Amino acid sequence: MEIIAPVIVVVLVLMLALLGLKRTIVIVRQADTAIVERLGRYQRTLTPGLSILVPMIDRIRERVDMREQVASFPPQPVITEDNLVVSIDTVIYFQVTDPKAATYEISSYILGIEQLTVTTLRNVIGSMDLEEALTSRDQINGQLRGVLDEATGKWGIRVNRVELKAIDPPATVQEAMEKQLRAERERRAVILTAEGAKQGAILNAEGAKASAVLSAQADAEAAVLRAEGDAKARVIAADAEALAVAKIYAGLREADPQPNELAHRYLQALPEVAQGDANKVWIVPAELTGAIGRISEGLRDPR
Repeated sequence: MEIIAPVIVVVLVLMLALLGLKRTIVIVRQADTAIVERLGRYQRTLTPGLSILVPMIDRIRERVDMREQVASFPPQPVITEDNLVVSIDTVIYFQVTDPKAATYEISSYILGIEQLTVTTLRNVIGSMDLEEALTSRDQINGQLRGVLDEATGKWGIRVNRVELKAIDPPATVQEAMEKQLRAERERRAVILTAEGAKQGAILNAEGAKASAVLSAQADAEAAVLRAEGDAKARVIAADAEALAVAKIYAGLREADPQPNELAHRYLQALPEVAQGDANKVWIVPAELTGAIGRISEGLRDPR
């Protein structure tokens, strides 16, 4: 018994020493801070790392997370200006900038942000109708952020972003909106179909017109080319016939025949000259005219 008592005393002393050492040495993690009170009053704020406290006098009141935090609040019923109840989900992104103010200025800054968000949201949505509320999320987010950031500044809180996750109108209103959207889509489809048919008809008419114009131009050009070809052919044929007659006439002049013989030969050559397509004009030499005249006089004179 005499040996056990000192052992118990040593063990108790060691336990008290370890407990005192635990309360003396404090380790603060990165991105955290610790609020230290001395005899019930704020003494200092511990930063990340190893710190020493005075046992039985100093104590850690609260550890504060300095990272950006996300608070998602449950859906809140809000009445719009046109007396419709909508359910709105909100998400708040905030960060503690002053651990002392966040600890002593408000009992729970999370609860305070939630209640302030609900009241501000009701004020903002209450000044809008349903359609404006559904299409003005950015405006609502901006107004909420401005009010929250101003109100939470004295709490040592900075509100970085406010997002509306969902704005759910009543089931009856949502069904009516879906019917309206469906009717609007059908109307647009009918309009687009009619416009497409109109454009198709216009394009077909323009294509037919262009085709007719091109066909008429082609026919006109073909007629002009045919006429020019016929005229050239007639000129060439006339030139050939004139050349043939000139050759015949030259041959006769070289042979120096009698007028009667000249007329006879020319008459024999007429069928050959008349075989051309463009022989509408015949060239008759002056000697042949005189020979034919003398033949006619000989036929009239019986002597």
